[in-house]
Amino acid sequence: MSYELQALMGTLELLTVAAAEVPAARVVPLAQGLALIPLTSAVLSALQGDAAVPKPAGGAGFGWHSDGFELRIAAWSKAGPIACVEAEYFGGSGTQRAAVWSDGRVVLGPLTSGDSEPSPAEGTPISRALRCLGGHVEPGRADEFDSVGLGAHRSTAGWATG
Repeated sequence: MSYELQALMGTLELLTVAAAEVPAARVVPLAQGLALIPLTSAVLSALQGDAAVPKPAGGAGFGWHSDGFELRIAAWSKAGPIACVEAEYFGGSGTQRAAVWSDGRVVLGPLTSGDSEPSPAEGTPISRALRCLGGHVEPGRADEFDSVGLGAHRSTAGWATG
């Protein structure tokens, strides 16, 4: 079974305000007052902005967006922390990446975990990003990823239409 996700995450309030600037964006509530915006091709296209704009110093360097993307995320993060996450798994093997911006700059990451690496004691990249956003492990749940409900859909498209 596969799982893939490309999304922005933050509080429901912050992402609702941010999404108002991007007509294609859909805010999906999660548990613990958090939410995500699936990074569909339409949303990514709207967020990319001017590719000629230089990346801010200390940028996260995700490879699937243009230089203007981080500037938009950095601007939104002045109102509260916002994370950019990606995960891709098939048959239990895969990767995760995450970075968190707050007050206009990257404060966590970019973090990457891959197939050949043991899971770090401090948690996976996405779980660590969720902690920066206020997420926590609930009793009976495996981690922050599970606690906020990121297993509800298996793909970015599923989050966008679900």
